[in-house]
Amino acid sequence: MRKPAVTSVPIASLMTERWSPRAFDESARVTTDQVKALLEAARWAPSFGNTQPARYLVGLRGTPSFDAILATLNSGNRAWAHRASLLLIGVMVTTNSKGSVPYAEYGLGLASENLVLQAVELGLIAHQMAGFSPDAVRAAFTLPEDAVPKVAIAVGSPASPEVLEEERRIERERAERVRVPLAEFAFTGSWGTPAV
Repeated sequence: MRKPAVTSVPIASLMTERWSPRAFDESARVTTDQVKALLEAARWAPSFGNTQPARYLVGLRGTPSFDAILATLNSGNRAWAHRASLLLIGVMVTTNSKGSVPYAEYGLGLASENLVLQAVELGLIAHQMAGFSPDAVRAAFTLPEDAVPKVAIAVGSPASPEVLEEERRIERERAERVRVPLAEFAFTGSWGTPAV
């Protein structure tokens, strides 16, 4: 199911095609090359001072890592994410050999956006989630103190919204995509004065 963004001017199709569906095809698989491409795209994201704070825990469906990541998700996310081909946890590393890593969360965000845009390029879908237990991730994957889990990401192939079963989720899957208008998004001179 496609839901391209309706934009005020043309923008890159990777961005118009990117959205966050929950309807995954549970029979689909991602290949090793696709996983490498997702991670490589994330690895080449910009970061403050080239500190590269992003790390990922990777679980392919059918592996213990997938099951461990799935178990850390809240029940609402588990209800649909179990159909994904791949589950990841985005982790930010907060220290390096020079000390504290500035803007580590921002760096992980940039890397994760690269990852989900690469998913679009590969014909896959991705959904980022905050609904998971960082403490459960820490325990399951024995993370060091300076590794902070910040986001879960489901990746796979799209399916019909009906696989979601629950009517509320099916409606959300089909709902129109909306964003704040540009006049309320970017300002100049003073807050509230539209830039464009």
